[in-house]
Amino acid sequence: MSRFLSLAEAVESTIRDGDTVAMEGFTHLIPYAAGHEVIRQRRRHLTLIRMTPDLIYDQLIGMGCADKLIFSWVGNPGVGSLHRFRDAYENGWPGPIAIEEHSHAAMANAYEAGAAGLPLAVFRGYLGVDLPTVNPNIKHITCPFTGEQLAAVPAHRPDVAIVHALKADRAGNVLLEGIVGVQKEVVLASKRSIVTVEEIVEDFGPRSFNAVILPGWTVGAIVKVPGGAYPSYAQGYYKRDNAFYISWDKIARERETFLAWMKANVLEQGPEVFAKHVQRARAA
Repeated sequence: MSRFLSLAEAVESTIRDGDTVAMEGFTHLIPYAAGHEVIRQRRRHLTLIRMTPDLIYDQLIGMGCADKLIFSWVGNPGVGSLHRFRDAYENGWPGPIAIEEHSHAAMANAYEAGAAGLPLAVFRGYLGVDLPTVNPNIKHITCPFTGEQLAAVPAHRPDVAIVHALKADRAGNVLLEGIVGVQKEVVLASKRSIVTVEEIVEDFGPRSFNAVILPGWTVGAIVKVPGGAYPSYAQGYYKRDNAFYISWDKIARERETFLAWMKANVLEQGPEVFAKHVQRARAA
């Protein structure tokens, strides 16, 4: 059952060194505030899963939180490389990072299988491509009914899911709308979960046709963090800060500028800074 906690309490009670952690959100509702708290609490030796690792995973890897990354695309969207990820993979700084690369289809199916309690995902894919030659977790099986060759990958069953959502109600139910990605599946697939939200309400009110509601019994910790997805966006609350994604390329390119930025903007700040970021963006 869901519990209402502070962000520090939620991370301290939910995430342990060595855990497999999935922080999902597809362009929309990326859980930056929660990721920063993981960094502040200095979690180590994490295996990170994400369909599209972008800036928050660059920060986690650059601060030495992760030993492995499981993903299907990695980069700074619309800008270029993740320099902290590349430094870890190519040079072992601040520590080496192992990788396991998949397609988007494989990742989505692996989450779906994990949510269903299955050990593997089976789907059409990975025919005539090279990824199976470098990823031993990509297999092919023969359908016992049709004889068709199908791809198979292990189900994602993270220790912890972290997502950002729009609203939670007093009963602990959670509402997502807009581009929802695989947030529902990752929460259902994981042993424990943290959901940060823009606000806590008495009633969700009218919903859009693609609304997703996570019942309170599927959710672990709920934390109110206004602005918690910044610099990504939260539909109806604030827009994506495209300028920050561009500026990150320069910030993260060198180790010294990266560490200075992280010290000033993460290690010496708390989750309340995210609401201030959004207020400044709205004023601009």
